[in-house]
Amino acid sequence: MSIAGAVVLYAIIWVLCLFLFLPRRIKTQKEDGNIEIGTPQSAPTHAGLKSKAFWTTLTSAAIWLIVCLVLIYGNLSMEDIDFFGRWGDGSYG
Repeated sequence: MSIAGAVVLYAIIWVLCLFLFLPRRIKTQKEDGNIEIGTPQSAPTHAGLKSKAFWTTLTSAAIWLIVCLVLIYGNLSMEDIDFFGRWGDGSYG
């Protein structure tokens, strides 16, 4: 795996993890009881983006490391993930 490939893989994993963390612990303006004029009631009052970015970075680094190790050392093959034998005779190219 090249360095550029590793960086792109990390960026993709980071964005996917961010989408998992974004909806956590959001307090809306309606729940807070302080609705600003011109904004929807569902707008967050405090999104906590620093904390979410921190946890996203840690989680994505752990996932990225595991994926990189699997890709580099080749511990996983098509035969390993073909649980039901549906992909043919084992000649995967």
